[in-house]
Amino acid sequence: MARGVFAESGADLQLVGITKRFPGFTAIQDLDLTIPAGSFFALLGPSGCGKTTTLRLVAGLEEPTTGRILIGGKDVTQAKPFQRPVNTVFQSYALFPHMTVLENVAFGLRRRRIPDPVARAHEALRLVELDHLAARRPAQLSGGQQQRVALARAVVNRPALLLLDEPLGALDLKLRRQMQLELKSIQNEVGLTFVHVTHDQEEAMTMADTVAVMNKGSIEQMGSPEVLYELPSTVFVANFLGQSNLFAGPVRDDRGSTISLDIAGHRLVVPKSRAKRHSGRVTAGVRPEKLSLHAGAASIPGGRNQLGPGRVIDVSFSGVSTQYLVNVPGVGTVVVFAQNMAAGPVVTLGSEVWVSWDPDHTFVLADDQVDAAADETVDADTAAVAAQTRERLLSELEEA
Repeated sequence: MARGVFAESGADLQLVGITKRFPGFTAIQDLDLTIPAGSFFALLGPSGCGKTTTLRLVAGLEEPTTGRILIGGKDVTQAKPFQRPVNTVFQSYALFPHMTVLENVAFGLRRRRIPDPVARAHEALRLVELDHLAARRPAQLSGGQQQRVALARAVVNRPALLLLDEPLGALDLKLRRQMQLELKSIQNEVGLTFVHVTHDQEEAMTMADTVAVMNKGSIEQMGSPEVLYELPSTVFVANFLGQSNLFAGPVRDDRGSTISLDIAGHRLVVPKSRAKRHSGRVTAGVRPEKLSLHAGAASIPGGRNQLGPGRVIDVSFSGVSTQYLVNVPGVGTVVVFAQNMAAGPVVTLGSEVWVSWDPDHTFVLADDQVDAAADETVDADTAAVAAQTRERLLSELEEA
């Protein structure tokens, strides 16, 4: 794909002290955010966290209760939607069914009386590799093709800022993953600022340069996908962006570059550079794929954090990896992801095992303790069923 006339710099976006109140609740509370020009930025969070409201405020479809919105340094807080250098791609695509693909893409240009709308529309369709389907109508296209037409229609207007509101939500898993890569490639080609709203963690991490995790109208943490995943700051981020094993316990000693924690009698070492707090009772975490399973403590290499003995209470095969649930007395259930390097499970249901990991993969959160900031991504009913299942399995294993 050639950059062509679409290779124009996007504009930066600034939200300054944005609060949005609706009758009975506050959707966004005192939000400050700067998105650099030309970046691919993702607002990630669960339903009701305020991410779509934020997008609608930027688009001009809602007015902030307080605060200012600046695009390219220009205050657009009071500007109407059509007066802002912004275009939006919605999940529904919103294509005109009675128009051809070419007419859909050229529609906005014609309304604004932009010279040579047909040639520009063809160029936008070439960008998304659909110019050969210019004469078709939307109903004759696949979901992925319709999504690309909607993107071409937005890009052809050369907005400084392109807003993507769950644009891949209607696609099946395989096509969604393909479109994630294509959207990122197109963003690199056109050089615009993309702001992408999604609840899909994988989608945000695959596509965005920077991700902001939203919760209850505020940003919990913002950074590159790698930093958010490897070094989350809060329980909410640790659990919303993938899975985490979280352990609460006191800091026992400080050895300069590391601290050690007491987790139900087990000593865990954490580098200070990976700890948000260095004293008192803290919450430590480690991702499931960082853990290794061992048949005995003697087989664990020196210097590794370890928990055990525990008992395997569930084994779930998922193709690429197998998930093991290990119940460690005093600690609780530890989740382990093991890549399927050989046929069959590494250990079987009911086996006694130890788990270990490199201390450099441990993190300590800013939250006071794991119980004080419960995982809001799992509802109480689901948690109760999981607890009952674990108790039943443990009971069956003991009887056996």
